[in-house]
This record gives sequence, C-alpha cells and structure tokens, in this order.
Amino acid sequence: MLAAVAADPCWDVVIIGGGATGLGAAVDAASRGYRTLLVEQGDFAQATSSRSTKLVHGGVRYLQQGNVKLVREALYERGLWFRHAPHLVRELAFLVPCYRWWQGVWYGIGLDLYDRLAGDLGLAASERLDRDETMARIRNLETAELTGGVVYRDGQFDDARAAVTLARTAADHGAILLTGVRVEALRRQQGRIAGVHLVDSETGAAWDVETRSVINAAGIFSDAVRRLDEPTAAARIVPSQGAHIVLPAAFLESDTAILIPRTEDGRVLFAIPWNDRVLLGTTDSERPQAELEPRPLAEEIDFLLRTASRYLAKDPGAADVLSTFAGQRALVRERGAASTAVLARDHVVTVSDAGLVTIAGGKWTTYRRMAAAAVDAAEPVAGLPHRPSQTETLPLHGWCNLSAAAPGADHRRAFGADLKDLQALEVRENLSAPLHPKLPYSQGEVVWAARHEMALRVEDVLSRRTRALLLDAGAAMEAAPMAARLLATELGRDETWERQQVQDFTALAAGYLPPR
Repeated sequence: MLAAVAADPCWDVVIIGGGATGLGAAVDAASRGYRTLLVEQGDFAQATSSRSTKLVHGGVRYLQQGNVKLVREALYERGLWFRHAPHLVRELAFLVPCYRWWQGVWYGIGLDLYDRLAGDLGLAASERLDRDETMARIRNLETAELTGGVVYRDGQFDDARAAVTLARTAADHGAILLTGVRVEALRRQQGRIAGVHLVDSETGAAWDVETRSVINAAGIFSDAVRRLDEPTAAARIVPSQGAHIVLPAAFLESDTAILIPRTEDGRVLFAIPWNDRVLLGTTDSERPQAELEPRPLAEEIDFLLRTASRYLAKDPGAADVLSTFAGQRALVRERGAASTAVLARDHVVTVSDAGLVTIAGGKWTTYRRMAAAAVDAAEPVAGLPHRPSQTETLPLHGWCNLSAAAPGADHRRAFGADLKDLQALEVRENLSAPLHPKLPYSQGEVVWAARHEMALRVEDVLSRRTRALLLDAGAAMEAAPMAARLLATELGRDETWERQQVQDFTALAAGYLPPR
C-alpha cells in the first residue's frame, strides 16, 4: 500500500478517517472507478466505529421521537445489509416487556408501524405475547407485575469485523488504504485544496500527496481536520459518549434481546445476546472533548447495572462484569438542543470555500448512504464527471450464499467466503488451537489478521480483528503474550517488540476491566 502511494503522483479522492463512513466512502469512490486513497491515523474503526451496540437497525427510539424519515431510510439500509452482507448481519428478536395493561397495545401499534416502514425489505413481523409466553422467552426477566410483551426483529452485527470487510471490499476495487498515517496539513494551490501532507506514525517518514478532492470523514475528530483548512472554524461536533458493559450469558438465558423502552434519562436500553455474552448498553453523555480511548464513567456503569436490575430477576452487580467499553458518537451541533440524547442522528455534508468535503453525524446502519453523499459532493470539487454510486447493489467482500436467517452465534460466520481459506490455514500450519480457553478465537485467526487484514499490533488483533478485549478483558490480557508471539513471527519482529506489545496492550486493557 505504501509503495502504491509513492508510485502514484495524484489521486481523485483522498479520504481522511478509517471508520464506518470513511471506509464506506472508499468503497463507494473506488467502485465508481476513482483513484482512491484512504488515510487513518490509527487502525480501522479504532474509535467510534468499533464501540457501538452492534445493531443494524432502523432505530425504535427515533420513531418515538417522530423522526419517521430517518427511520424509513435506516430500515431501507438495514434491508440492503441483509442482501449484500448476509455473512455480517443476522436477524435478532427483541422483546419489549410490558408491566402495564396498556403498554402492549401502545408498543404493538408502534412496532407494527416500524415493520410497515421497512416495506419489501422488512424482517419477520412483530407479535404480541401473553405473560406466560413472555416468561418462557426470557427466563431471567423480572416477572412482578409483568403483563406480557411485544417481540420485533432487527439486525445484529460485529462492527469491527464489518469495518475490516469494508476495507477489504475497497481494496478489491483498487483503493489504497493506509493505517498509522496522520494528515498533518492540507496543501493548497490557487486557494483550493490540492494535496495532503502525510506522516507515518511508526517511522516518522513524511511525504506529500496530490489529490483532486479531500473527504473529511474523521468522525469525532472532524473538527480538527476542518481547522487544518480553516483555523478559526467553529466547532460543529458534539462528542456524545455511549458506555456498555459485558456480562455472562446467564443474565439473559435467551437468544432474544431485551429492549427497555424508556429509562430514567429518556433513552432506550438494550440487553443483547452477543458471542455467548450479554451486551448491556448504552448511555448518552456529552463529553467536553473527543477521545480516542474514552472510558466509561463510574456513574454510567452504575446506571446500566441499576436499570438492568429493574428488569432482570437475577440482578447483575459490578463483580459480574467481564468488560466495559465506551465510544463517542459524532453528533452535529444544533441550536437549542438541551442534551445529546435529543440531537438527530442524521448526517450532514458540507463543502468549504477551499473545497474540503466534510461528512458528519449519521450511524453505522446508514454508512452506505452517507458515503454516497460524500462522494457525490466530492465529484464537482474534483472536476470529475458524475458517476452514479454502485453500492446499492454491490456485495461486500466475503459475500456467499448464506441465509440471513441461518444460525449466527459463531463469530466465524463473518468471514463468509473466506472461512474455507482460514480453516485451510489452520490445518496446514497447525494453528487450530484456541488462543485462550475463555475466548472463542483460534491462533490461526491472529495469523490471518496479519496476512489479510492489515493488523500490525496486538491491540489490533485482540480489540478489533477479534473482540477478545470486549468479551473478557482479563482473558484478553492473558492471551496477549501468545498473540504477540504469533504476530512477531508473522511480521518479522524480535523479542523486544513482543514484550513492548504485551506491555502496551496490558496497560490499555486495564481500562476495560470492570470496577472492583
């Protein structure tokens, strides 16, 4: 990839940011036939895009808020996920428990509308359950005053695995993607942006790249990129933190998720089965500045445990938490908004006087639509003739003839058509052994991540190519020496590098350990 950048004097599109939107833009631009370069300061999806609630959904909460347009668009995009990435997304049932007689009617009407808005791309229809059916569906549900429930369907995915798949899809179409490379300046020619100054974070090497257009898809850091163009630009991004905790599967005892429709802060809360764990989240807390490694606040963890205890018969406590994590959403500032919880998740595209295209806001489910809008805006800036987006019908890397309704508990399903090659590697090189007894990953997945998915560090492997850090922070720390050894062999590193990688990852993972 680095050699390709050195060999090409000019690009049609340079994209800053390797999260969902930036990677989507790389897929969109490259599949239109544009020479496309993506630059990411860290790893793919290192910030917001690997720290979501793992849902591909229309957004029941946005329907409550009356944002029918956003819900309709998101449900359409959800349907495209099932068509073009069936290996990444699976159908998941959600139960809304009812503790008042009228709630079943109220939620039933709302979720019926939710189904109807999906149109021809809808999933299985919602249904009302009586008290006994509800209790049978989730055995650890609080039953005092329970009257019944409503079940509806949405999509579930692994966000970091989806990001890697987008990176591979972009590369399949000729895009060049650089991780660990910072954009330190925007170069101008006759008042217009004509290039970027890049610095390799590992080696310190610096070089200039010419480009016809630049797309700022830096998410929570997009204001910093805007100020490379306009130093006095006012802040437009409000970082909103969403915290999650991970619990053992016993706290749900079901393959159905729970949706708590209204918490004390006006949000919805999810308890979701994920990789033989329970994912509980999320919060919505405005933060003073964007952070690459945000940490859940003590009050956020307390809130999640307290709220869950109202709906679960067996109450989770701090000692039950396997891991905690937080991500920051890049919400677009609106005048008069009282809190980040009421800020819309719509995306916004702007073009500066010098031609910098900035895409901000949005959500994972609608990444494709956001990416297409950003590339559409970049075409006239670059002086390129319009070519329509191809992504509405474009299968993602690894697509295979896999039913979206097929059992999807095994994380290896996300490899799709590549799974047979991974399995062959494990057999051929004797790498089928588990990476750690408490984690569902093989040693071969570490080697695969280095060879095929641009993993360069232990953190890349244990946090994003696998989700070990999120599933069990303690087990991930114990797995770090083995992961470092495998990576060192694959990348030609020495024992000093191994030790430093283990030390760095251990320090990082300590922030994911639950409070004791």
